[in-house]
Amino acid sequence: MRTNRLRPLPSLPLLAAPFPPEFPLSVDQSANGTAPPPVPARPVRQENVTLAIGLMLVSTFVFTCTSALSKWLIETYPIGEVLFSRVFVPLIGLAIIILPRKGLAVFHTNRFKGHLLRGVSQSTSQTFLMIAFSLMPLASAVAINFSAPIFATLASMYFLRETVGIARWSAILVGFFGVLVVTSPGTDTFTIGAFFALANAILYGTVTAGVRGMTSTESTDTLTMYQMLLMSAAFSLMLPFGFVMPGWADAGWLILNGVGNGLAQYMWTRAIHLAPTSVVSPFQYFSLIWAMLLGFAIWGDMPTVSLIIGSAVVAGSGLFLLWWEARKPPPPVIAQ
Repeated sequence: MRTNRLRPLPSLPLLAAPFPPEFPLSVDQSANGTAPPPVPARPVRQENVTLAIGLMLVSTFVFTCTSALSKWLIETYPIGEVLFSRVFVPLIGLAIIILPRKGLAVFHTNRFKGHLLRGVSQSTSQTFLMIAFSLMPLASAVAINFSAPIFATLASMYFLRETVGIARWSAILVGFFGVLVVTSPGTDTFTIGAFFALANAILYGTVTAGVRGMTSTESTDTLTMYQMLLMSAAFSLMLPFGFVMPGWADAGWLILNGVGNGLAQYMWTRAIHLAPTSVVSPFQYFSLIWAMLLGFAIWGDMPTVSLIIGSAVVAGSGLFLLWWEARKPPPPVIAQ
């Protein structure tokens, strides 16, 4: 009796996977009838301009406090020691909070080169800022640093192809004009320290755009942990060149400076994660308002006419941009 046999199909070359990785084969589609392990769903990022602006405002206040504290500390302690405390303390604190929830998976990334470049750039940027603080008045250094949003916007236009309309450009330029009114920079501003402050502003602006680009795939936790880890490693290399054992009181100030910097950095990163760079960057100008209020509350500095007018211009530009963005429909959900 003749037995019917199925002729085997000729083997075909595998040209390409019919489905992307996020659509794994089902049991019936797999070759051996066994389903592959499920692929976790990719997280989504919902932009929230209002929350991003709020986080940026709070972060600017904390950054203003830590900048003043850092300037005071570097009068006694080496710059490398102050910088190391600003990143190592928050690294420990964030690790205690984040690692129990996410474990070492928080360091999983396909963009380690981007994290490394950011760590090097931001380490250099903060070093330049501390040098500027040691060579010139705090207000002058802060004034020059506020050119960073313009560099951030230019970098976002070039690297991220973000659309910057008339309203956003107006808010940035008007806000910067308000900074000039407040600080009234003169010839004493353009010193050697000013070059370090300007270099910090350029690097800070490009870092802002770079972080915005990385938020398409990296979470706030991952971005912040890599930042603090890499910057701690970079600043630890400066400790052999200068270290002064602090007393208990100064040790507390160094720790407080680090805690504040870590919180502000996390909120800043989250703000960049939730809204386009050109939207949240103008709100960094509010540091001038925080500086005015802190100066009056702590040292009794009476605000000048130029300070009041300039601060009003800064606040007005930010509030205008908030109103302008609130008129737009909600942005779509973006997969990361």
